[in-house]
Amino acid sequence: MKRTNYLMRLAVIILAICCSPVLNAENYPYRSDYLWLTVPDHADWLYKPGEKARVEVTLCRYGIPQNVEVSYEIGPDMLPATSTGRVMLKNGRAVIDMGTLRQPGFLDLRLKAKVADKTYEHHVKVGFSPEQLKPYTQNPADFDAFWKKNLEEARKTPLAVECKKVDKYSTNDVDCYLLKLHTDRRHSIYAYLTKPKLSTQKYPVVLCPPGAGIKTIKEPMRNHYYAKNGFIRMEMEIHGLNPEMTEEQFREISATFSGENGYLGNGLDNRDNYYMKHVYLACVRALDYLCSLPEWDGQNLFVQGGSQGGALSLIAAGLDERVTACVANHPALSDMAGYAEQGRTGGYPHFVRDNQMLTKEKIQTLQYYDVVNFARRIKCPVYMTWGYNDNVCPPTTSYIVWNLITAPKEPLITPINEHWTTDDTNYSQMLWLKNHVK
Repeated sequence: MKRTNYLMRLAVIILAICCSPVLNAENYPYRSDYLWLTVPDHADWLYKPGEKARVEVTLCRYGIPQNVEVSYEIGPDMLPATSTGRVMLKNGRAVIDMGTLRQPGFLDLRLKAKVADKTYEHHVKVGFSPEQLKPYTQNPADFDAFWKKNLEEARKTPLAVECKKVDKYSTNDVDCYLLKLHTDRRHSIYAYLTKPKLSTQKYPVVLCPPGAGIKTIKEPMRNHYYAKNGFIRMEMEIHGLNPEMTEEQFREISATFSGENGYLGNGLDNRDNYYMKHVYLACVRALDYLCSLPEWDGQNLFVQGGSQGGALSLIAAGLDERVTACVANHPALSDMAGYAEQGRTGGYPHFVRDNQMLTKEKIQTLQYYDVVNFARRIKCPVYMTWGYNDNVCPPTTSYIVWNLITAPKEPLITPINEHWTTDDTNYSQMLWLKNHVK
């Protein structure tokens, strides 16, 4: 009877997965013959320090559980393994005891199975009282004065904007414009602005900062449903890269940035010279522009983004009290200096001590740029989502940010998610903003 019940339950799980819209995500590889199923013995994947976590593991081929040997290691979130082992899947399954943590945090079970000269990997993280996690990053006494001074300096330069309509992205319902914003004396950013065709009305506005990397805006109409639902939306980049440049021009220019995320360490020895200073200021200048639009309704100013974009959304909300609601997915740039303390997890871009990225000077600079210190200052409602299996922006640092927000807030916690959200989740965030229109 137990065997029959297990197979029935497994069939239901597999059917649910096969009908899911997230088959192409990291947890369930698209068109893979093999599928991992990992089920912690606490439904919410959360435990108290001192409680043991156990995970039922199954590896299926074509949906059929396999009797194979699985090697595993267990370690704190993003940190080296503290234990290893092997287990044979019998009747297609095994239960692995992950042990426990004595303090708040996450443990990661990392799995490998070799089948016919091919290795299949998976992992699953469980949390131990993560609502008690606190940041490593300190809150500088002159934090507010530093940013007030820099914003005042940036605003001495009039906000010059070049704007042209882009017919190939405009539709019967939506007008699309390419903008170049001169945000201070030295820097510019590009953005696509989409707005409803009936521009004689007044609308809420949404700023969408980008994820990490050296890139232009490739899909300006990806979120066209914002304009169709009565929003003016600005999707921006942060490096001054014109999205209409050729691929050859892009390669030549992007080569100067020292790698895909090299800019995140550029000038980090000095808070006044750090590359991200002009990026944070550019986000506020972009809000200045949106507030100047005659079509803005004069009340609703929103920010929304994921990863680095989630970080920049929280930063903009912490810097600018005009922001009335914020949506952030798995924010990067959070407790970045955490690795400076032995046994502690840090956030993306994962500065670590062994490459001299966490010197005393760099740690001091990061205090002025870390999301945790902007999160403390947010006053508007926040909707934030994150997954436990994320190895880009780990759940440890997402929880740290979440725990610091004292404004009204709503979470969407998706334990199985790695560094992604579904289209349905993204659409629901637009609906959340729509419900916050005053």
